[in-house]
Amino acid sequence: MPRTIPGPWRRVADGAGLLSADGTTRPTIFADMSALAARTGAINLGQGFPDEDGPAVVLDTARDAIAHGVNQYPPGRGVAELREAIAAHQQRFYGLHLDPDRHVLVTAGATEALAASLLALVDGPDDEVVVFEPYYDAYAALVALAGARLVTVPLRFPDFQPDPQALRDAVSARTRVILVNDPHNPTGSVFSEELRTEVVRLAHEHDAWIVTDEVYEHLVFQGRHEPIAAMPGAWERTVSISSGGKTFSTTGWKVGWATGPADLIEAVLAVKQYLTYTGGAPFQPAIAAGLALTDDWFASLSDTLRVKRDLLGRGLRAAGFDVSVPAATYFTVVDARAVDVVDADRFCREMAESVGVVGVPLTAFVRPEERPAVASLIRFAACKRAPVLEEAVGRLSQLQPRD
Repeated sequence: MPRTIPGPWRRVADGAGLLSADGTTRPTIFADMSALAARTGAINLGQGFPDEDGPAVVLDTARDAIAHGVNQYPPGRGVAELREAIAAHQQRFYGLHLDPDRHVLVTAGATEALAASLLALVDGPDDEVVVFEPYYDAYAALVALAGARLVTVPLRFPDFQPDPQALRDAVSARTRVILVNDPHNPTGSVFSEELRTEVVRLAHEHDAWIVTDEVYEHLVFQGRHEPIAAMPGAWERTVSISSGGKTFSTTGWKVGWATGPADLIEAVLAVKQYLTYTGGAPFQPAIAAGLALTDDWFASLSDTLRVKRDLLGRGLRAAGFDVSVPAATYFTVVDARAVDVVDADRFCREMAESVGVVGVPLTAFVRPEERPAVASLIRFAACKRAPVLEEAVGRLSQLQPRD
C-alpha cells in the first residue's frame, strides 16, 4: 500500500487537476499527449514548441559564450547585457523607461517569474488570484502552491473575449493579484483596450497587484502588442513577465524576465533567489542579441506564423471543425461538435491512432467544474515547419465532416 506523504505537493497536484482519487498523480496533458504522439508516430500539434531553430545570431552568440567561458553563475538579477537589452526592448516597443539595475529581473523562464511573483505577493488562504479561464495550466498549480484561492473569469468560444462585468464580479477586497495572460494561451485571443483599462481600474479600486504573462508579445497577427504596464496608472502596481523562448524558438533555454517598479521587483527577487538563484549563463547574452534584432525581423516573425495559422485553419475547417481564428500565439482552438464529438479528451486520443495527429483537449486548461463547458474544444499548435503542417492537414482530411 503506498504511503501517505504530507505536504503542499498535494494541493499543487490537485490544483492542476493531476491528483487522482487514490492519492496518486497523473502526468500533465502535454506529457501524456506527447508520449502518445511518439508511441503512435502521430504529428504532435498538441504541445506548443517549435520544430525549427531560432535566428542564427542568437544560436551563434550562445555557442560563442560557451566557448569563451561564460559557464559559471551569472549575477542573481541576470547579466547586465541582458538586463540592458530587456530595458531597451521595453522602451523601443512600448515606450516604457526602465532602469536595468532596479526594474529588471532575469528568471529561469516565464514560469519561474510567475511562481516567484505569486509566492511573493500572495499570502495565504484569505487571498484570491483572479485569472481568465481557460488558463495556462501552471496558474492553478502556482496559486495552490501559494495557498491562495483561484477565482476565474470565463472565456467562451469562439471569440474568447472576457465580459467586463464578469471581471468586475470576480475582483473583490480579497483579490491580491489579477493575473492577465495577453496574448492568451490556450485560446489565441488578444484582450481589448476596454478590458485592460478595467483591469487597471479594478486593481486600484481593490488595492490589488497586476501580474502579466506576455510571452507571446511578438506573435500578434495584426498591429502590435499593447502591455498593461504602459497604460495610465498601471506601472506602479504591475509585474510584467515575458521570455525569449517563444520569440526566438528557444523554449528549452528557459530564459525569462520580470519587469516593474523597483520595490515590486525586490519582492519578487526575495523569493526567486531561493528558487533557482540564477542560471542559463551562456544563453543570457544570446537572448540579449535576439532582443536587439531589427524591427523587420520581429515583423517577419508574426508574418511567418500568420501563414502557418491560416494553413492549419484551412485544414481544420476542411476537416469539419468549427474554428476560432486566433489573433495571436501558436494556437488555434476548434469546436469538435461539428464532427459529432462531445468528448474532446477521448477524441484526441483516438485521433492519434485514426489519422495520426495529436491535439490537446481544452479540458486540460480549466477547473473540473468548468469542463462540461469546454468538453468539445481542442487546441492545435501551428508552430511547426510548413511541410509538417501540410502533412497534418492532409491527415486531418481523413476526418469526415458532418452533412
